[in-house]
Amino acid sequence: QVHLVESGGGLVQAGDSLRLSCAALGRTLSPYTMGWFRQAAGKERDFVARITQTGATINYADSVKGRFTISRDNAKNTVYLQMNSLKPEDTAVYYCAASTTPLLSRTTAHSWGQGTQVTVSS
Repeated sequence: QVHLVESGGGLVQAGDSLRLSCAALGRTLSPYTMGWFRQAAGKERDFVARITQTGATINYADSVKGRFTISRDNAKNTVYLQMNSLKPEDTAVYYCAASTTPLLSRTTAHSWGQGTQVTVSS
């Protein structure tokens, strides 16, 4: 497992942008596929985006395609989620996750961060 810490959440208005960061403490992120999930109040945790070890493969949920961008800096042991054109329906707790498999999912993730709240007002 790897200790992950998210930051960058906050309260913004619709149309604004935010950048989330996920840092690994004490270990390198480079062996892992990294990703972001989100969980709105009363709902299941949903996949948002994932990026493989070198960034060669990136996948997004349909709901965020064209608005969100995932990236990673292995030298800084950090993964980012740039969120543009935010909508009220993007409001959720956002979680960073790591997996040893390229197909990072809710079930294959072996490490999770504590989450960071993103609230988008209309």
